[in-house]
Amino acid sequence: MTETPQPDEVTGPIDHPTPVRSMYRLQLRPDALTFADARALAEYLQQLGISHLYLSPILTAAHGSTHGYDVTDPTTVSAALGGPAGLKALADEVRARGMGLIVDLVPNHVGVADPRQNPWWWDVLRNGKGSQFAHFFDIDWSPGNGAGGRLALPVLQSENDPAALTVDRSGPEPMLALHDLRFPIAPGTDGENALRIHDRQHYRLVSWKAGVCTYRRFFAVSSLAAIRQEDPAVFEATHRELAAWCEHDLIDGVRIDHPDGLADPAGYLAKLRRLIGPNRLLLVEKILSHREPLDATLPIDGTTGYDALNVFGGVLVDPAGEQALTELSNELCGHGSDAEWFADTEHRIKRAVAEKLLVPEVRRLVAAIKRDAGAEDFDTMALTNATIEALSHVPVYRTDYAPLAGLLSGVVAEIERRNGELAAPLAVLVRALAASGEAAVRFHQVCGAITAKAVEDTMFYQAARLVSLQEVGGDPARFGRSALEFHLANAERARRWPASMTTLSTHDTKRGEDVRARIGVLSQVAETWSRAVAAWNDITPPPDGATALFLLQNMFGVWPADGRDAAAVPGLRERLHLFAEKAVREAGTRSSWEEPDAEFEAELHGWIDAVIDGPVGAELGELVTRLAPHAWSDALAQKLLQLCGPGIPDLYQGCELWEDALVDPDNRRPVDFGARLAMLQSLTGTPDLDASGAVKMWVVAYALWLRRERPDCFVGGAYHPLFGTGERARHLLAYGRGRSGEPPQVIVAATRHSVGLAETGWGDTALDLPSGTWTDRLTGYTCTGPVRAEKLFARLPVALLVR
Repeated sequence: MTETPQPDEVTGPIDHPTPVRSMYRLQLRPDALTFADARALAEYLQQLGISHLYLSPILTAAHGSTHGYDVTDPTTVSAALGGPAGLKALADEVRARGMGLIVDLVPNHVGVADPRQNPWWWDVLRNGKGSQFAHFFDIDWSPGNGAGGRLALPVLQSENDPAALTVDRSGPEPMLALHDLRFPIAPGTDGENALRIHDRQHYRLVSWKAGVCTYRRFFAVSSLAAIRQEDPAVFEATHRELAAWCEHDLIDGVRIDHPDGLADPAGYLAKLRRLIGPNRLLLVEKILSHREPLDATLPIDGTTGYDALNVFGGVLVDPAGEQALTELSNELCGHGSDAEWFADTEHRIKRAVAEKLLVPEVRRLVAAIKRDAGAEDFDTMALTNATIEALSHVPVYRTDYAPLAGLLSGVVAEIERRNGELAAPLAVLVRALAASGEAAVRFHQVCGAITAKAVEDTMFYQAARLVSLQEVGGDPARFGRSALEFHLANAERARRWPASMTTLSTHDTKRGEDVRARIGVLSQVAETWSRAVAAWNDITPPPDGATALFLLQNMFGVWPADGRDAAAVPGLRERLHLFAEKAVREAGTRSSWEEPDAEFEAELHGWIDAVIDGPVGAELGELVTRLAPHAWSDALAQKLLQLCGPGIPDLYQGCELWEDALVDPDNRRPVDFGARLAMLQSLTGTPDLDASGAVKMWVVAYALWLRRERPDCFVGGAYHPLFGTGERARHLLAYGRGRSGEPPQVIVAATRHSVGLAETGWGDTALDLPSGTWTDRLTGYTCTGPVRAEKLFARLPVALLVR
């Protein structure tokens, strides 16, 4: 490429964090990407223009973990990744290049799937309430906890499982054995009969279907046990390593996983800020619901970017396609008006989640409500119903953040207005919440879990109008975003949260950025898509219309765009089968994780094969190829809009080229970095818009280089909305960036809704530029004063103009 980037100058010892300009997310895993592997990538990422490597969790996790969120020992750096020495070597490597590290911390839970791997959990199982770690976990030891006052572990798969219990005496201590699992035997309780030994333990093995679990979990995941960060001893133990990283200047920032699960997120973050100091970046995985503001009283720099993701993608969705896609959704899914369907369905699914998946958590919450309200004798069923009704109508993850004051009272008032019979149990709930004790804490923790499981993990797999809108933190009832919304959201971020993270893909997104961009193009060809789906369902009838509509959009998103037969693409068939199985089980309408419908799933797998191998797959491929230039146009547009927009952009590993990721674990596949380095070094001129993805890398690199060259224009810089003129002005999206209080030095321009432009052209559409001569860093095109869109976008559908 035309620039040979050099390391930023580093003189003398670094006693303050390196300013974060951009981040590159690395999914570390022992079998594919260790600290040593990350060190080897540092030069490539420096050449690409990245300022900071953003690491997935690096504390000791479950053996073989490919994500690191199942931490089993929060007091040690993962030996499988390279241990403390490997981390130090990585930090030294990036520091020497003028770069830095951001680490991902998991404060809410630890992994307990294999008790032997978690020393704290093992000690609690062995010693019960007398364990020195018993207070680390949120355990209900009360006699009425459903397990006779013992710690209930929902690990039994069938009623016959207890008969499979044996005693394993092969190691230094005897253990109860259930298939591959091992559990400790408390001192003085050993014997010959495994069942009798089990009956004498501090824990009780129960069926996962029994709805009994006496420890708080991460959502409904029994293999992840929540820990009590509100306890100073727990905070100290779980943040000892983080404190050391800060003390030795190994890191420049930290990302906090799911703070909404904590008892007191605001208090926790205040304590964390004191630990890491005022200058290190602090980001939180806070999922903001529609129009929910981020709490400005929190001592943080921003979120992990889902709010921005939905803005960057939504502004490219064409509102003209809403009616046709809504009609198709209604025909195949029976969803009627999608806005009404989403509202009704969210409430219904939230109730189902509370009544089925989160029974232990709700039961414990209701018991706390009774205690805090002084209403021990109140009817449990009535109070449970009222509590679930309140939880299922809360429109956010939790309501105890400062900007949301009064929200919960409005929810309760509306419930009482609709159903006067709930007045008495609601009064009990209100008394308990007003006491600001255990019940209030548990209410907010359960509320977030219900929202996550109901909306992201269920409803977003049932809806099928335009699945690219069904993303974490998204509001698919709203069909895209207007340009005016886009600009105001960006201006707000520039002013209030200039160092917030922005992203397009993460390890948790439902589908990757380029897949979403391609699916979004269907909004521009809604009639064509509707006719095609109807014809395909006649040619190869699916076992369920709603499931087919959902899956066909995702197939469209990942289908090869270079004319190849999908059946010949390595791994694609298997990936689609795995995705379909997960999708229908998450949706829960025709199959589920709890009770898989083997017959339906077999029919579904047969249909997928028939689509891939038959005429439907051929026609789908033709449509993908025909629309590929528009999909690439949208993918480049959202990427450039993100990279130069307000906030600090994060690139998810591998996404500097076209990517075709579906939901996890598909989006955590190893990345071929060698191919990316070779491509970066081979680029010498503006690439073509084609299937190679070279043009995306070109855009990414030039945007990142510009952030490095003119940092004051970006983090903390001004944001200037720009608008086109002429008959196709709505197809032009542009903004300026510059130092605060000064005219723009950089202008970003992008094409939107390009399908219509292919027929009409830009006509007289133009963009007024501030005074001066402007050069497009992507193509070398130079211009002044109003520039015609057809000239600005003659080579690429995006432009990066520099004064």
